[in-house]
Amino acid sequence: MSSEVVEASGHLIDSGILNGIFDTVIRHGASFEVLRFTIGRTNAEPSLLTMRVTAETDEVLRKLVENLVPLGCLIVSGQDALTSPADLDGCAPVDFYSTTNHETHIRHSGQWITVVDQRMDAAIIVEGDRAICRKLRDLRKGDAVVCGVEGIRVVPTFQDRDRHGFAFMTNEVSSERRVEAAVARVAEMLTAARSGGGRIAIVAGPVVVHTGGAPYLASLIRAGFVQLLLSGNALAVHDIELAMFGTSLGVHLETGQAVEGGHHHHMRAINAVRRAGGLRQAVDQGIVTSGIMYECLRHDVEYILAGSIRDDGPLPDTIMDLTAAQDHYSASLKDVSIVLVLASMLHGIGVGNMLPSATRVVCIDINPAVVTKLGDRGSSQTVGIVTDTGLFLHQLAAYLHALGD
Repeated sequence: MSSEVVEASGHLIDSGILNGIFDTVIRHGASFEVLRFTIGRTNAEPSLLTMRVTAETDEVLRKLVENLVPLGCLIVSGQDALTSPADLDGCAPVDFYSTTNHETHIRHSGQWITVVDQRMDAAIIVEGDRAICRKLRDLRKGDAVVCGVEGIRVVPTFQDRDRHGFAFMTNEVSSERRVEAAVARVAEMLTAARSGGGRIAIVAGPVVVHTGGAPYLASLIRAGFVQLLLSGNALAVHDIELAMFGTSLGVHLETGQAVEGGHHHHMRAINAVRRAGGLRQAVDQGIVTSGIMYECLRHDVEYILAGSIRDDGPLPDTIMDLTAAQDHYSASLKDVSIVLVLASMLHGIGVGNMLPSATRVVCIDINPAVVTKLGDRGSSQTVGIVTDTGLFLHQLAAYLHALGD
């Protein structure tokens, strides 16, 4: 039999992490012996668990510990994190440690150091006295890559004990809830973030335009509630179509009726922007005089449009190099306080993969499966609001206006 002593600390009970640790041990056919368990005596004091886990073979024990580390378990050995040099550009050693999106520390030269640029599905490299998350494609031969799980400490996101301050921030997804209550809480979050100088990011799909939400999103941009817009070619195209022709996908948004010849409108919008040389030029020349992209340009809000194989045009502003688009997204998301994902599964999951778990994410979609997918892909900090995106934006804009913003 092989055994290892591990420990974990934090709000283990009310966050459900304690059950997760025990279940993980049992799922691997192993056993545990609790050596010490101290329950936090106040709402601020953490609990502490020390236990011995035992498995039939070294291999089973290794796999078990690998799955306990993301839950906040630390091997009690006092060893430094192990590193091995990358032997090829763009490749890590076989046993490299694959990161989660949770805050991570490694023991280096006997001291704990915090890993910077934390994100999921990356490797950790050590450069001098720094530990850095790095995507596999960015590794270079000779990089000191952290391997195994020795000397690694993960801090999972614990459920907030401030029940009233952030009570709706749970991972439960249901359409049988009052949307107004969630809208009010989101409005309060946005107001607090703006007042504190925090950066608010919007990840939006073209459904925002199709459902009539574009004017309300534009009003949020005007009011200073958006510092970053991440989307694809389609959002900008249909936003420009709406500004120029009053339609989205050829449907007049005021009447809900298909306009004769309206299916050409999005192509004419693309052509107009391309002839102008880009979105900024189209705004400067008076071709585009309203809408989401117009307000972004007027108020110097950063936007990044990531292209895909289905894009018409595309617009000159759209980044069609996937690797470059990912890098632009990732760089722009540093120090973001709150992310609202509005009806965009593709870009929403992509952004979720780039964020540390401490960043609050609210996903609004009429389809509960979209909200659930973000959590299933590891973005456990995501909260879902199941409703029509246009309706949500309408209510959010009205609530912010009532607050005096």
